[in-house]
Amino acid sequence: MSRSVLALLDVRPAYTEMLAQKYDLHRWDLLDDKKAFLNQTGKDITALVTSAGFGLPDGLIDDLPNLEVITSFGVGYDSIDIEACRAQGIRVSNTPDVLTDDVADTGIMLMHATLRRIVVGDHWARSGQWAQKGAMALTRSVRGKKLGIVGLGRIGQGIASRAEPSGVEIGYFGRSPKQVDYRYFDDLVALAQWADILMVACPGGDATKGIVNAPVLSALGKDGYVVNIARGSVIDEPALIDALRNGVIAGAGLDVFYNEPNMDRAFADFDTVVLYPHSASGTVETRDAMAQLVVDNLDAWDQRGELVTPVV
Repeated sequence: MSRSVLALLDVRPAYTEMLAQKYDLHRWDLLDDKKAFLNQTGKDITALVTSAGFGLPDGLIDDLPNLEVITSFGVGYDSIDIEACRAQGIRVSNTPDVLTDDVADTGIMLMHATLRRIVVGDHWARSGQWAQKGAMALTRSVRGKKLGIVGLGRIGQGIASRAEPSGVEIGYFGRSPKQVDYRYFDDLVALAQWADILMVACPGGDATKGIVNAPVLSALGKDGYVVNIARGSVIDEPALIDALRNGVIAGAGLDVFYNEPNMDRAFADFDTVVLYPHSASGTVETRDAMAQLVVDNLDAWDQRGELVTPVV
């Protein structure tokens, strides 16, 4: 008998179909009566497929008494109660590495787009203001700036390697120094005070919630910029909006938000902000690779009791 798998969402149609061909697959997102399903079938489910964005609904694992493994589509796992999984012996995997390049590329894209005001320039040309009013206002160059990276993990290092050809000086904040040539800061306010651009690339979760706060933004200063490709929770959003509104900082490039997809609409009021709808890994190639890794993790667990990319 094939393993019973509960998918909380369709990770990618072709790969969800792969799972349906290999396993007894149930789609949580298509169930009309979820409670009835759990009462009738919950005890049969041994594997769960979810995503970093969808996470693990409160109390669901209590209704799946024989759950062995969770395979998650995405690198972040702050939306999954890892300690609860560990306590119940449930293994968890994610999809690291395969999205590093696209996310790092997006960080660099947002950095340049924010300082060079790409969205404003597009509107200036598209609206006819270029013809009517002449050249748009001058922007700021990335070259010669100091880039402070918050979190020098896989993605942070990918950003740093891409930023170097742009002629920036690189510093970083993290739990401990790494074997790199960049300047290390053990204090985030000190990094912000040093930097012209603050690039947020650390994990989400309680440990980093709101660490980019009013004092950090104040230290970054009126000529400073924030770029966030990490998690919306890492930035104190009311403090960021206040800083943008009052000229405490110069601008921001944001891929992630606290209450996605219902972001604070105040961000849309600022032409100094470049907005991107949490799509840093949103290419066909990377999303396919992530979905394949979800399938590979589940297959490895089913065949060998192992995970390709375990979290716990």
